[in-house]
Amino acid sequence: MESIKYKAIDFFCGGGGMTCGLRQAGIEVLAGVDFDIDCKETYEYNNPGSTFVYSDITQLKLDYFEKEFEVTKDDDNLILIGCSPCQYYSIINTKKKKSKKTKNLLLDFSKFIKYYNPGYVLIENVPGIETRKDSVLPRFLSFLKKNGYKYVVMDVIDMSYYGVPQSRKRFSLIASRVRNVSLPQKEEAQSLLKDYISVKNGFPVISAGHKDETDFNHTVAGLNRINLRRLAKTKKDGGTRMGWKDDPELQLDCYIGKDNSFKDVYGRMAWNKPASTITTKFFNISNGRFAHPEQDRAISLREGATLQTFPKSYVFKTKSVAATAKLIGNAVPPEYAKRVGLSIINNTSNGTV
Repeated sequence: MESIKYKAIDFFCGGGGMTCGLRQAGIEVLAGVDFDIDCKETYEYNNPGSTFVYSDITQLKLDYFEKEFEVTKDDDNLILIGCSPCQYYSIINTKKKKSKKTKNLLLDFSKFIKYYNPGYVLIENVPGIETRKDSVLPRFLSFLKKNGYKYVVMDVIDMSYYGVPQSRKRFSLIASRVRNVSLPQKEEAQSLLKDYISVKNGFPVISAGHKDETDFNHTVAGLNRINLRRLAKTKKDGGTRMGWKDDPELQLDCYIGKDNSFKDVYGRMAWNKPASTITTKFFNISNGRFAHPEQDRAISLREGATLQTFPKSYVFKTKSVAATAKLIGNAVPPEYAKRVGLSIINNTSNGTV
């Protein structure tokens, strides 16, 4: 039996996490679309043969891929991916007005589904897209049903059970109009921090403020003197800011009497647990549990990328720590993307209908 050759278009591709994982699974990703030009060099450098399309999806013509990439309509082996920015549905959303622009991107994406009628549709987003009362998800699901996507699986999954060493809960959906589909198989055990970023895994001991000029980018943000003192009093391997809450010089006014609020900020990761969710601010210890389990520093850019399961050879072509962290934190972990791709391929090879 001749193997099926799948091809995909990755909308809202960012730095290429989803593209990278699908390519690892053996799927040809024709293009990635994003409105952030800072993603282009990183995306194309690491995914040769996949073209970065710099465009706002609301302005992109529906026939663009038909004309530029010879994509045909009604292709059973075409996959359209819509991992739209999720600020509006995120629990950590702070900029309400700005995030409103992201609310309806799933519906904008659906216009391309309608036009091309691909065999498969993939979605990954924050859990809030399923739980918020004003979510567009019900309309999107209704759209899929009306357009012949009779095979739909979806769930909120914890990626630590899918080969990603962080407690990263995400809404995941696979839809098909041609055959039955299933989400990747959940593992019994979580992936743990110690198996990814320790010294034995290729991460030398470094200090806060270390700059790595190589492509490995084991670069870490600097810390001021008081934060270094705070970390020095934070218990190794999973400690919290409770270690210095009674020190008047170190305690922050905003946390006085609030020992049970924002417990992860300034906290250390733990070797025998998954990491916290890697966000776009993982380089800053005041934004979550992003301190190294042993060393008095935040995790490095490469450590964050590794916890997102980017290959160690993945090069981030950016101009600052913050810009690199943004690409890493916003990405779909490649390992999970690979498993989604293999799930589609395996259902085909098994003859599942």
